[in-house]
Amino acid sequence: MKVVLQRVSSASVTIENKIVADIQKGLLILIGIEAADLQKDIDWLVGKITKIRIFEDESQVMNLSVKDINGDIIVVSQFTLHAATKKGNRPSYIKAAKPDFAIPLYESFVQQLEKELAKKIQTGVFGADMKVNLLNDGPVTIIIDSKNRE
Repeated sequence: MKVVLQRVSSASVTIENKIVADIQKGLLILIGIEAADLQKDIDWLVGKITKIRIFEDESQVMNLSVKDINGDIIVVSQFTLHAATKKGNRPSYIKAAKPDFAIPLYESFVQQLEKELAKKIQTGVFGADMKVNLLNDGPVTIIIDSKNRE
């Protein structure tokens, strides 16, 4: 499971000219799920995401988590995070999980974030053509791969 965390001042998701998610200060999370992912990947990622200290404290030092600031989150499915680009010029998405496998993990990820933060997590719509708008704050963008726990 791969995620891209973007610290945002604001973010939204629009589908067919309708805003389906809209937040202010918090995180926009793009998530890519592969067939090898398990619940333990979700457990580890949710723990990491909710505790990672990438928000500034009163001294302007990145010392606070999204949980500390009571920030909001939008989660967007992004199978292209598993693009293989080694051969040729057309990316291969063979590692990306098929929807019947990915959707339950995606939903579990969102539910676990909601439980950990005790608040509603906004989302895009799995598999939809989405327009994602964000104001990256910093910019701060972090990539986390549950299969490469550094």
